[in-house]
Formats: sequence, structure tokens, C-alpha cells
Amino acid sequence: MKELILKQNTAKLAEKVLSGGRLSRSEAVELMESADLLSLAYIADELRKQKTGNYAFYTRNLNINHTNICISRCRFCAFSRDAGDKDAYTMSLEEVLKKMEVDGVYEVHIVGGLHPELPLSYYEDMLKAIKALKPDIFIQAFTAVEIDHFSKISGLSAREVLVRLKDSGIDTIPGGGAEIFNPEIRNEICPRKISGERWLEIMETAHSIGIKTNATMLYGLMESAEDRIDHMLKLRELQDRTGGFQAFVPLAFHPKNTDFERFDFTDGVDDLKVLAVSRIVLDNFPHIKALWMNLGIKLAQVSLFFGVDDLGGTCVEEKIVHAAGARTPECITKDELEKVMREAGRIPLECNSGYNVSLAKSL
Repeated sequence: MKELILKQNTAKLAEKVLSGGRLSRSEAVELMESADLLSLAYIADELRKQKTGNYAFYTRNLNINHTNICISRCRFCAFSRDAGDKDAYTMSLEEVLKKMEVDGVYEVHIVGGLHPELPLSYYEDMLKAIKALKPDIFIQAFTAVEIDHFSKISGLSAREVLVRLKDSGIDTIPGGGAEIFNPEIRNEICPRKISGERWLEIMETAHSIGIKTNATMLYGLMESAEDRIDHMLKLRELQDRTGGFQAFVPLAFHPKNTDFERFDFTDGVDDLKVLAVSRIVLDNFPHIKALWMNLGIKLAQVSLFFGVDDLGGTCVEEKIVHAAGARTPECITKDELEKVMREAGRIPLECNSGYNVSLAKSL
């Protein structure tokens, strides 16, 4: 009887959202707690079709993690190090440019630790040097957490920092650092990190000067269904005001080599539910992205039926997720990623993180 009621309730919500209605908080929580996974898939897939048709997006990108030295030392992070650790590193600009010598990539993603001594000019020079070397490269760089750090070390406002980085060559900002907005959980898992409110403030500032961004949510640690939905609703509210978010990227927690190794990896049902509910709740987000390196390529392929329209990039040399025990390779070829999409009945579209499809080869 309980299962029947769930399905009946889900059907009512499906009728509401598919006709253009918006879910309330209680309705969204109901979906996040629902066991009716196939109904969630149906709703999310129909909404995906309305947003992006039958296309699936990907990028050919390179990852550069320029330093793992970080003053934040979040408890869930396996990547960061203190300055004196034997495996701590910071790349010189020459080393960064050496990484750029990879052929066949059109985008670079740059994120790193909150280094206590590197000046803002280091990051500006990095962007300018990359653009000088490859003028057509698309740069997605520096999370809102890093922007806040640059503001503190430079004495400039976040807006001033963002303007300078934009002038130096930044194209978009990744969505990292959002984690989960619940302040009690945030205080437990990343007590030195900026608040969720500050993260949202920096993203709104970026949007106000024409920098598009992504948004993320870390899940599978200690959050409730309500915490997940409250996180999404704060993003939805900001998107209503600015329209500056391009993609929502749920990130399943990887516990290895962290303070939370007692936690298990997320399971496939929860991963797919989060993605489907994201598509349903975030009705003003154009794209829902499932990173294949985070979920595994097979589950990422299945996610294309759960509201997802983007599987991320080919990702040369990813370090952060793999430091926490990711079971996937560090990269995938363009042909392999397109094959996964075609086998799911999708038309692959190569783009950049601005969703410019001028590079696209739909086959």
C-alpha cells in the first residue's frame, strides 16, 4: 500500500512539473525520499528532452591542479596537504605551461588548494600565459572558495578579483566548494571553508559581471533529504535572480584517505535519484552534469535516462577525486565517450563549458 501511495503521489507531481509547475520544498523532499525510482527517471527524462532535446554534451579538456597546499584542509578532502608535507607541491608557471603541451584538448580546468603565500599575480600570470600559448583555449578556473581566498590575500574585493581574472583570460568558474549549505554539517566537514552564504554571494557577483558558473553539491556524507533540497532551492533562488548558472553537478562523496573513511561509497540508486531530482527541482538550470569519473562510466551512461545531458570531459590527469579513491581511470578518449552516448541513443555534442557547440561534431 505504501508503495502504491508513493507512485500515486509521484504521478501527481509529475503532472505538475511536466505542465510547467514548480515544486515546493515539501514536494521536492517527497521526491528525494521516494522509492519510486523509475517514475523519477520518467519525469526527469521528459524534462531533459524539453531542455536539450536528444543531445549529450562533453568537452575535451585538461585538468591542472597547480598546488595541493591548502590552509583549509577540509576533513573530507584527500587531496590537500600542509606546506611542510613531503608530497606537497606547487607548480611554477613553466610547469603549468608544460602541462598545456597535450594535443587534442580545447579547454583547461584549473583548481587547487588555498596556498597561503602565492600572490594574486601568480594566478593572473598563469591565465595570461595560457592564453598567450593557446589563444583559443577555453579556461574554466578557480572555485568561489579560491576567489574568496584571492580576495583575502590581495586586500581586494571579490568583485575586483573577478574583474582582474576575467581580464586575464578566465572564461567560466567551476562550481566546486559549495559542498552542502547546511552550516552544521559544513562546520563538521570543512570548518575553515567559507560559508554557503559567501559561496552564493561570490557566484552572484561573478554573474553580475558576465562570468557564467556551474554549481555543485557534495552528497553521501551526513546530509538528510531536507539538506539536499534546501541546497538546491538556494541555487534555484539565485538562478531566478541572475540566470548565471549553466550546469548543476552533484558530486558523490568518495571516502578513501579522508577523515570519513568509515562512510561507504554512495550506491547507484542514490546517485540516480539525486540526479533525477536535481533535474526536476532545478527547473531553471539548462544542464545537469554527471561526471563519469565520479560515478563510473556505466552508471554515467545510465544517468542519461535520469535527466542528465552532460557527462563532463575527457579529463586528462584528474587528481582530486582519484586521491579520495575514485575507481575510474584519469581520462577517457573522445571516441569512447561518444560511443557511450550513442549506445544510450543520444547525439554527442562536443562543446566547451560555456556550451558553445561550434566545436561540436554531432554524428
